Amino acid sequence: MSAEADVKLQDFSNIFSLEGKVAVVSGGSRGLGLHSASGLLQAGCSKVFITSRKAKACEEACAALNALPNKRPGAQAISVPADSSKISEIDRLVAEVAKHTDHVDILFANAGATWGEAFDKFTESAFDKVMDLNVKSVFFTVQKFAPLLRKNASTADPARVLVTGSVAGINTATLGKQATFSYAASKAAVLHLARNLAMSFATDGDRILVNSVAPGFFPSKMSNGLLEMSGGAESAARANPNGRLGNAEDVAAAVVFLCSRAGGHVNGHTLVLDGGKIYMNGKL
Repeated sequence: MSAEADVKLQDFSNIFSLEGKVAVVSGGSRGLGLHSASGLLQAGCSKVFITSRKAKACEEACAALNALPNKRPGAQAISVPADSSKISEIDRLVAEVAKHTDHVDILFANAGATWGEAFDKFTESAFDKVMDLNVKSVFFTVQKFAPLLRKNASTADPARVLVTGSVAGINTATLGKQATFSYAASKAAVLHLARNLAMSFATDGDRILVNSVAPGFFPSKMSNGLLEMSGGAESAARANPNGRLGNAEDVAAAVVFLCSRAGGHVNGHTLVLDGGKIYMNGKL
């Protein structure tokens, strides 16, 4: 081999580009889902469908996304409200999306819920609500969108499925009077579900990569109460090896990476987004 061949370089200028891609983000009207949708649009997606249970929240999110100054000409966020905890609503969501596009390149199954209660007071209904939304709905959302994901997927350009887990599904979660037993169990389950989905698609010859993200503390409506019980955001930030909590850019960047060509050889992986806190002894 010649010296010239050893130093032959490739053009990586568009390695993180999502130019023209079509994405669906469940739980996309606020928090991590909304930040991720913003990242997807700014990275070049032509359509990003925003779905969550509340129509007004979806519309407000889409209005903000469509006002982004650096999205591509003609790119748009489209509101499709749906309750992901109900299979019939997932079917309706897919049908509504299919009215606008004949394929989906990226599915981010991000909708989720939590519940805190002491062990002796934890109810069946609370447990079921969290498990149904955080695990069962993820499986059926992926199942129902699979035909649209398969449509344009190829070895060179596979479709992507992302699932939102949590560090609570890897370490123990919040205990005590506001213990999150069902949340922790659901997030452990959905991380393993993502790995099984990744291998199932690979076994069937589908060019669909499935990965998950496991955030630590990101200030959000879901986590703010827990942050306050743990001593506040500033205390939590000081306890993190990174010296801060997660922010919007952190999750958007991770999602763009996993959905772009840069993440094209990542499959069945859980990307932990917590600044290294997971490796420290002790808990917040």
